[in-house]
Amino acid sequence: MSDKEGASEDDWLALRPQEPSPSQCCSSGCKPCIYDVYEKELAQWERAKAMQDKSLLMGKKEQSNNSELNPDTFTAFSVSSVEQLTEDTYQYKFELPGNSSLRLSLGQHIVLRGVVDGLEVQRAYTPISPRNAEGYFEVLIKCYEAGLMSQYIKTWKRGDVVFWRGPFGGFPYQPNKHGELLMLASGTGLAPMIPILQSITDDEEDETFVTLVGCFPTFDKIYLKPLLQDLARYWNIRIFYVLSQETSLEKLPWSYQENTYTGHLNEDLMKTIVNSCRRKPFVLICGSSAFNEDMSRYLKAAGIEEDSCFVF
Repeated sequence: MSDKEGASEDDWLALRPQEPSPSQCCSSGCKPCIYDVYEKELAQWERAKAMQDKSLLMGKKEQSNNSELNPDTFTAFSVSSVEQLTEDTYQYKFELPGNSSLRLSLGQHIVLRGVVDGLEVQRAYTPISPRNAEGYFEVLIKCYEAGLMSQYIKTWKRGDVVFWRGPFGGFPYQPNKHGELLMLASGTGLAPMIPILQSITDDEEDETFVTLVGCFPTFDKIYLKPLLQDLARYWNIRIFYVLSQETSLEKLPWSYQENTYTGHLNEDLMKTIVNSCRRKPFVLICGSSAFNEDMSRYLKAAGIEEDSCFVF
């Protein structure tokens, strides 16, 4: 039977796109969202069904193997290495063909698709590799004991193939546009800050000051210490740590004691950090929704208006 010959109602129902479940939406404001893709495919299916022409569905793709990121379809990438950073956080490296690059804008995220117990789940992650990295990209992922996606991610080993789509979002950074960037990051919220920091330190013409405040439970749970220590050596980069579960700085290495606070990043500490900035800062925030809300409130109390903030 040709594509234009009559098909039964059951045949057409079998071809109808399946509406995404809530677990398939990563809730990161992607454009297109998985629901946008569904609406597009549904309209395509309805048009093909009305014309009784299955060939109109041939352009529909749900995944690709050409190793080029696409916001509409999932692309296969191979895991090349897995490094455990803390008890629950891992750094994953993925292969890119030849010397190709993801060509992401600063702070952009990509969406991972996983299947656990027959349920499809999607989550957004920000690559931490340099924007000009060739032949690979790296992602920082925290795994949660009860997390569906975490169950899938924990099974990864070298050579496994996983599917990503994107890129989405990002911070429209321009060298020297802001006198100083104040970066407030909680846990893996550090991820979108890293490429921006590296972009600034790699550009000899960029004289933007940066103050990064990383919030972690303990010293042992600070991610990417060697990289952060290297970045902190640049004349225009300062890095502070706020450790919520540490009670004393005495056990920390001497090189960390001067720039580390115990407890939480509260309103008073925020005012201290803002007042210590060398120029009026533009603020980047990334963490949980509760963290982001708290930071926005503390910043307002410190005299930083909403239009001087960007939340990832």
